[in-house]
Amino acid sequence: MILELLMILLALVFLVPFYFLLVNSVKSFGDILTNSAGWPHAFLWNNYAQAWKITAFPKVFGNSLLIAVISNVVLALISSMAAYRMVRRDTVFNRLLFAAFVAAMVIPFQSIMIPLVKVVSTLGLMDTRTGLIICYLGFGAPLSVFLFHGFVKSVPREIEEAGRVDGCSTYGIFFRVVLPLMQPIIVTVIILNALWIWNDYLMPSLILQSPSRQTIPIATYAFFGQFTKQWDLALPALVLGITPIVIFFLAMQKYIIEGIAQGSVKG
Repeated sequence: MILELLMILLALVFLVPFYFLLVNSVKSFGDILTNSAGWPHAFLWNNYAQAWKITAFPKVFGNSLLIAVISNVVLALISSMAAYRMVRRDTVFNRLLFAAFVAAMVIPFQSIMIPLVKVVSTLGLMDTRTGLIICYLGFGAPLSVFLFHGFVKSVPREIEEAGRVDGCSTYGIFFRVVLPLMQPIIVTVIILNALWIWNDYLMPSLILQSPSRQTIPIATYAFFGQFTKQWDLALPALVLGITPIVIFFLAMQKYIIEGIAQGSVKG
């Protein structure tokens, strides 16, 4: 009982930032500065309408959604196939390749920003969504391959051998036998990459320049100037930006639980 109360209190502590975000998003600028923790004197729902218009939310939402979906699907597919190959073909080259993926996880992004921009510019991919997606594939692959690699080791080889007896090719075994068993880790990888890509500001700010190609974090940054910060508009924009990813996380959460339950008894 005491442990449950402590967990509830801890959950409430983590929810405090959301309280400040939601409550202050419907306040006037002056009310935010003088009474940030209190209940609004008047609910200014027009803040959301102005933030929607200034950020051109439908356009930036479409850009973020397109980039996140394509990057996630390609990352999950390519990383799972690469990890499967490296586990099932335990050669020196594959071991070195996996070590390179693991080593890439500890390289700070800030240390390679300038070379990245030069490479993207040389390839003619600056200010394109394609260039940004390719960058996400490159930077998201190490962690994705690492997670898939560990999971594939737990998949029994006997299941694959049964598929070969039935006449499946290597690709048939992967897509019909192995990939369905990888559902728990696929969901985990998709959620981790979706949270990262959706909320990322630094990489889109380096690659994308045109307002028509901006993502939600870049559009929201317009409210934070050098000398002024429009909190009465920035907070509604932040609420609009995080709402889709929160809904996505809550919707996918049940699949994580189901996948873990299935994965715990497989084989």
